[in-house]
Amino acid sequence: MEDAGQKLRRIRERLNLRVRDVELASLKIADKYHNDEFAVLINRVSEIENRGLVPTLFKLYSLCAIYRQDFQEVLAWYGISLGALAVDAGLVDVPQTHILSFRGDAAAEVLLPLSLDPGADFRRTTYLSRMIQRWGKLPLMFLETLDLKEQRYALIGTEDWFMYPLLQPGTFVSIDETQRKIATSGWNNEFERPIYFLEHRSGYACGWCSLNGDQLILQPHPASLCSPQIYTYPDEIDLIGQVSGIAMRLDQGRRRRTRF
Repeated sequence: MEDAGQKLRRIRERLNLRVRDVELASLKIADKYHNDEFAVLINRVSEIENRGLVPTLFKLYSLCAIYRQDFQEVLAWYGISLGALAVDAGLVDVPQTHILSFRGDAAAEVLLPLSLDPGADFRRTTYLSRMIQRWGKLPLMFLETLDLKEQRYALIGTEDWFMYPLLQPGTFVSIDETQRKIATSGWNNEFERPIYFLEHRSGYACGWCSLNGDQLILQPHPASLCSPQIYTYPDEIDLIGQVSGIAMRLDQGRRRRTRF
């Protein structure tokens, strides 16, 4: 934290700003937003720079505006990486199925394999961890070819067994919002049948769907032992889109047997 304060001090000095100048500038920002929390008084500037005082969000915003610094980068000086927000969210189990509201950030980084064993034969089942020769961090902007902006994402709740075992609790799903018409045919088996992601008054749901007039029948996987749900469509439930991809663990069945 003291190192972050020293960085802010060096930036202020490079800009040839006195502590008094910073105070006066922050008072203008506080006046604009009618919020005294944006004000960084002289004694606070000194404590932030020399004593490792952690500024509030409002005061940090003012300092970034005055020093022409990127807010996200300065947050990282204080040990807060917004690029890790979605990953850290995975540390918490949320029982209800829900939409992910994290926005894509080109400045964030992801740990990916940078070099694979050239002798790896991916036509066969492969223990990939042993084939990775080098790991490294790459900016997420390199993943733009996946067209991530055209998809929405959600997590199946850790207690949502509605589509088990096809979609296990905790499954990460991508949703194609352009596919908002419920198909009545065109599949040969359960793996080809479209799965839809929907929002109703109590939250979100994911499953097979069929329409009977103005009634939408949300159908679970037979092995889940869950009951179908019936809603008046579109008054009681809204179709967000069709599930277009998933990533899931394969050990939830053992947890369910333990639970029941």
